[in-house]
Amino acid sequence: MIMSHVVPTLTNMGVDVIDLGLATTPTIELAVINFGASGGIIITASHNPIEWNGLKFLNAQGEFITSEHGLRMMEYAESETLSAEPVKTVGTHGQADFLDEHIRAILALALVRRDLISAKGFTIAVDAVNSVGGTAIPALLKALGVQRVIEVNCEPTGMFAHNPEPLPEHLTDLSKTVIEHHADIGISVDPDVDRMALVCEDGSMFGEEYGLVAVSDYVLSHTLGNTVSNLSSTRALKLVTQERGGEYFPAAVGEVNVVKRMKEVDAVIGGEGNGGIIYPKLHYGRDALAGVALFLSALAESDLRTSELRKRYPFDVIAKKKVELNGEPGAALERVRRAFTDQPKDETDGIRLEFGKDWVHIRPSNTEPIMRIYAESGNAESAEQLAQRVMSVLR
Repeated sequence: MIMSHVVPTLTNMGVDVIDLGLATTPTIELAVINFGASGGIIITASHNPIEWNGLKFLNAQGEFITSEHGLRMMEYAESETLSAEPVKTVGTHGQADFLDEHIRAILALALVRRDLISAKGFTIAVDAVNSVGGTAIPALLKALGVQRVIEVNCEPTGMFAHNPEPLPEHLTDLSKTVIEHHADIGISVDPDVDRMALVCEDGSMFGEEYGLVAVSDYVLSHTLGNTVSNLSSTRALKLVTQERGGEYFPAAVGEVNVVKRMKEVDAVIGGEGNGGIIYPKLHYGRDALAGVALFLSALAESDLRTSELRKRYPFDVIAKKKVELNGEPGAALERVRRAFTDQPKDETDGIRLEFGKDWVHIRPSNTEPIMRIYAESGNAESAEQLAQRVMSVLR
């Protein structure tokens, strides 16, 4: 329905449209660069339920537009008279499929070890929540030489079999499938395939935070450099980066902010702790296909089982909470600032407080009248206590 409005609007204004059909978000990002397009539009609800379908906008570099550009675009749409082109100069509407090109670009990466992956004879279960990942991830795995792929919710009907966000509580079917079929790993992606979550061979969760950590550790073991993640991501990435001789840099929450910071510090790998991996050698965008290929390369090189690879990294726990706002976010943050005057703070995005090895990040939501609280500690109980301590101040 949305597509039927977008395409004729653009062509009526003289814009040529290349229609990629059912495609992942990172595939479209790469296609913008490949076709030399002026920009890109992705119709998706991302990890949200179907009623949240809308538009994601890309610039000519295949990257998400900034908030400033978004505001300018909205002001333009509301203030200018948008006129159609004469009939003879309306835009064209062409069709293209770019998934194969995307996969070829991933296989061409030096750190993607198809030879090792193929030799391992992996059995892999995939839950794509009935979206485009059901086409893209099995195709990628086949190209990587994986002979046995167990598909769960991979028919791309758009009618999600469960909540589409790849969180542990939504991946119980995948976990059962991994155990039932003696799979080496389970892979879940969100509907637009820019985030991934992993399940170990014993059915336990690898942890959405630790996909980025494991991939970064693998990349850093071959390429000395810096890393970036957002302020709500696990501290484990900082520890791994420092152990490998690099420097870690935090960024505000949001892919566009992480990308900006990665460019500033010339990071070799980065992303967000929700399973979004950004590998600049491919493109500056969260890409679950690239993440899967790099993770499987790391797993194959390690010669470990998935659960054994997970044990290389801390088992810290992040408690994720939210508090409804009854006033301005600034007033709530000021209460936190006054209550924790002695704690080291980072105010790049809300307030992040440091408590030795533990931390808590408090920030207003960009889309809802709530304050988000993320707290990380060595176990679930202490993470919960830290989050509740801050929530009591906010309330």
